[in-house]
Amino acid sequence: MKQTPETYPWKFASVGGAVRVSIQSGEDIRHLGELDRKMWTVLSCPLDGLEFDAKTLQLIDTDADGRIRVDEVIKTAQWLTRVLKDPDGLLKEKDTLAFTEFNTDDPDGERLLSSARQILANLKLDKDHIGLEDTADNVKIFAETKFNGDGIITPASADDEATAGLIETLAGIASATDRSGVPGVNADHVEAFYTACAEYAEWQKAGTKEVFPFGDKTADALAAVNALKDKIADFFMRCRLIGFDAATAGAVDVNVEKIAAIEGNLADAESEISLQPLAKPCAEGKLVLKAVNPAWKAAVDNVVTLVGIEKDALEEADWAAIEARFAPYTAWMDAKKGGLVEGLGLEAVKTILKEDRKAVLLELLEKDKAEEANALSIEEVDKLLRLNKHFYRFLNNYVVLADFYDPAHKAIFQAGRLYIDQRSTDLCVKVAGPAPEISSLSGMYILYCACTSEKLGKSFNIAAVLTAGDVNGLREGKNAVFYDREGNDYTAKVTAIVENPISVPQAFWAPYKKAARWINDKIDRNAAAKNEKSMGNLTSAADSATDGKGAEAAAAAKPGFDVSKVAVITIAAAAVSGVLLGIVAVLKALTWWQWLILIAVIILLISGPSMFIAWRKLRKRDLGPVLNANGWAINAASLVNVKFGKTLTSLAAYPRLSEVDPEARKKAARRRFWCWLSVIVLLACIGLWLCNILLPLGLKSPLF
Repeated sequence: MKQTPETYPWKFASVGGAVRVSIQSGEDIRHLGELDRKMWTVLSCPLDGLEFDAKTLQLIDTDADGRIRVDEVIKTAQWLTRVLKDPDGLLKEKDTLAFTEFNTDDPDGERLLSSARQILANLKLDKDHIGLEDTADNVKIFAETKFNGDGIITPASADDEATAGLIETLAGIASATDRSGVPGVNADHVEAFYTACAEYAEWQKAGTKEVFPFGDKTADALAAVNALKDKIADFFMRCRLIGFDAATAGAVDVNVEKIAAIEGNLADAESEISLQPLAKPCAEGKLVLKAVNPAWKAAVDNVVTLVGIEKDALEEADWAAIEARFAPYTAWMDAKKGGLVEGLGLEAVKTILKEDRKAVLLELLEKDKAEEANALSIEEVDKLLRLNKHFYRFLNNYVVLADFYDPAHKAIFQAGRLYIDQRSTDLCVKVAGPAPEISSLSGMYILYCACTSEKLGKSFNIAAVLTAGDVNGLREGKNAVFYDREGNDYTAKVTAIVENPISVPQAFWAPYKKAARWINDKIDRNAAAKNEKSMGNLTSAADSATDGKGAEAAAAAKPGFDVSKVAVITIAAAAVSGVLLGIVAVLKALTWWQWLILIAVIILLISGPSMFIAWRKLRKRDLGPVLNANGWAINAASLVNVKFGKTLTSLAAYPRLSEVDPEARKKAARRRFWCWLSVIVLLACIGLWLCNILLPLGLKSPLF
């Protein structure tokens, strides 16, 4: 069915230059689903960058996609007004609920009331109301409960010490944190634990005497053999090369030169000596165990002792036979299972399997799982309390932007206050980054700033809107200070500027300031060019003088007398003189009131267009594009007129000093006099120039 405003008798008000629905009662909140979506100020907003209770925003964002949409707001409103007896209480923004405020006629309301009583019972509190402070700490609520519905059991869940000890042992191997904050185990942990115990015991059973060729020393013997096998393989390869070609003996034998190159105490050069062959290779391929590289002597002796070698020398076949004896042990180790419980030891594992308390643990887990609904209800009580306190404030920033236009509140998108150029602005919005192409549509003067705090280790970007003051000192790269809503300070640096008029007075002076800047830039460029030219001429003259050709070059460069130039200058001077005489003649003919009218007309011609454009833009300044650039879906105009804009930006107000240095006062007065005199003379010259053009053409001005 098509929604219409008549479905429910909504009340409307003018907010921010637009007609918006007014939420004045709990019934208004109950019927939000009937409000035509074209009348919502916001259709979607991001969770990030908002000055609002983060957990409440997550509760409204039911699909957890990081954005809050109209359907989610409606769903939350309907749930709230259903479980509360009097939804008008939402407008009071309380953080507590009396038991009488739960709507027990609704099944969910009755369940929530029961959960609220259970929370207070767990906390050992006796009162007839519950608050956010009671539900804020889940660990505290479930601290002394055996079962809390999270599918995890702890030693406290057991009925006897043996089971409690087993849970503690299991939790030391693999665990999850229970709602009470204590390490515990879930069903997967129990299954994996008993499977590992059974596999470990079976694997250990397969370790017969034949698997251990050297008894208890088999593992150590294998480690000793593995530590030496690469070096022995290298030795026998050298021997085979000599047997293949005796000429290679010198290449594969000990490198005497490298040994000789070692300086200092040879005992300190064991790592370098160890790079030499294990023993002196020979064509016979025998490793004499008493004549090995000193750096490897200890390793060889360790193998001889652990393996029980009785020969004085080993051939390659002897070594292969030693390695083959470890094959059963290696295969057994490769088939190892149940490593999860190896640390407990075989006897402990056998005891656990013999007692077989797996069924007991699974039964405890079933009891805990049965409390899941009650536990979730306890969490829903916290949800109810948070929404009871914050939901109405959220609606005032979503359905309407009432908080933005209310001096007693700040909108949830207002991130803090920026101080820059002797002013502060409270209209600062966190943004992902500069977006001048979108924000320029707002008609606002916007400073994009990068804010950083080394103390807090945080950084972000803001769009700061200026609605009062001048713009002379503002530029990219300028530093400022930003304070967030909690009072933390950040270094702010202007990264981009969206230029628009700030005020009508500022627009009045804008043409003159632009002209002054243009003149100053022109003078600076001309002065720099002349200075560069003078330095170039001076350098050229100095270079010419040093090679004895200065006089000849100067004489050759000196231009001759040009009659045509003199004639042009004379004609120009005559024309200028004629214009000046005409100006003087017109000046004599003007009366004082004609002077005033002429100056006013000239001022209007110069500043009028700029002021008119500024006036039109200031009337249409809209916050919507700024929020849209930050991911909001704004559905209605959010105007910032001149009067309201003055409340967002505060200028420095200095007192008038009664005691001032007389010399400083005189200098200031002289500066003001010459400034005004320059403006008047400039305007007069422009006016007279216009008159000098109009009169020869026979055009009569209404002023004369």
